[in-house]
Amino acid sequence: MAAPAAWFAHLTWRWQDVDPAAVAAHRRLVGDRVTVVIPAVDEAGTIAGVIAAARQVPGLVDEVVVVDGGSTDGTQERAAAAGARVVDQRAVLPEAGPPGGKGDALWKGLAVTGGDLVMFLDADVHAPDVRYVAGLLAPLLADAQIALAKACYDRPLRVGDVVDPTGGGRVTELVARPLLAAFWPHLSGLVQPLAGEYAGRRGVLEQVPFVAGYGVEFALLIDVAARLGANAIAQVDLGTRRHTHQSLAALSAMAAEILHVAATRLRAEGRLTGEVTTLLRRPQRDRSGNLQLGETEVTVAERPPLTTFRAGCHPV
Repeated sequence: MAAPAAWFAHLTWRWQDVDPAAVAAHRRLVGDRVTVVIPAVDEAGTIAGVIAAARQVPGLVDEVVVVDGGSTDGTQERAAAAGARVVDQRAVLPEAGPPGGKGDALWKGLAVTGGDLVMFLDADVHAPDVRYVAGLLAPLLADAQIALAKACYDRPLRVGDVVDPTGGGRVTELVARPLLAAFWPHLSGLVQPLAGEYAGRRGVLEQVPFVAGYGVEFALLIDVAARLGANAIAQVDLGTRRHTHQSLAALSAMAAEILHVAATRLRAEGRLTGEVTTLLRRPQRDRSGNLQLGETEVTVAERPPLTTFRAGCHPV
């Protein structure tokens, strides 16, 4: 098992050391096809820029696919105009049935594409750069033992006119990082374990389940490391990431999903017994100002490994 400090020193890459044109040339030499999958719901303001970054360097990416989860703001049209193939999340593998969600979109994107190396990019990034794509591909092309390359970066948070340069990533700092430190310390060197930008080998990604909701990134880390070890995962420092921040209520639900992912994995490892409730209760006020207790059902569904699904086993 890799010690976190040794892992960090050996498997942390810098985008400044990556030449996108050289990565494209290496990719052509190796012969791997590259797919970029972008899940999106109502991201018309940023989707074209993300696609442009993916397509900027000739010969680097073979296909860009946007998996749209029901946008009503013109995201699909802007994505198509920017050169991506757009698929309706609800129309892919309808025999799988519900649920939906980000992880479901990634799973379906994996199913409808053919690249040997598959990259997932979030659709809400402001001013993305080609280094996102070239940087994440570089470790996979350079080292056949690396199965997953995660982005890491500073995440600024703006509150009014004040910007905290590293104040974003609140769920990471309050939930994901403490969980890794406590239960999976060999993965505690990951700077941004919940980063939505990462690339992996299709042969590995098709062998692991995809959590349907926002716990998908945390689950993939645990599951890939369980199969191949921490040294199969690299991270790439991409500098700074700016994106649209979610509300505290949305972050609360996301945190609950990640806790459930952790509980599921700990139970499978025999380190946790008993059930964990899927009901999240949060205080809220009605229109009259009266305090009430609201309830939200936490998304805990998982899509099976694609290889399992294609073999005829369809658990959801």
